[in-house]
Amino acid sequence: MTSMDDRGQSLENKYAHDQHKLFRIEARASKLLGLWAAEKLSLPTDAAEAYAKEVVASNLDEPGFADVKKKLLKDFADNDVELSMHTLDVLIDKKMALAAQQIENDAK
Repeated sequence: MTSMDDRGQSLENKYAHDQHKLFRIEARASKLLGLWAAEKLSLPTDAAEAYAKEVVASNLDEPGFADVKKKLLKDFADNDVELSMHTLDVLIDKKMALAAQQIENDAK
């Protein structure tokens, strides 16, 4: 019976590790999105980091990137900068891939 318990514990540990890694990737992708958005919104360099942190914090509200999309679309609209949902979706995919690569490189 202990081998089944060990296997179950191993699977639980892997799941927890995978969830933590996904959280880190999403946080990194959110930061990358925030830095990109800060540039598009013509924010000064010192304000860009603060804005990126706001974007990361907004991603903690609900699972996925819906909350980040809402924030970015609102901020862009408030500043009369055009941003389509399609562009945002493509950008999120690219930033997720880049973030995953960066997290993987950090682990080496």
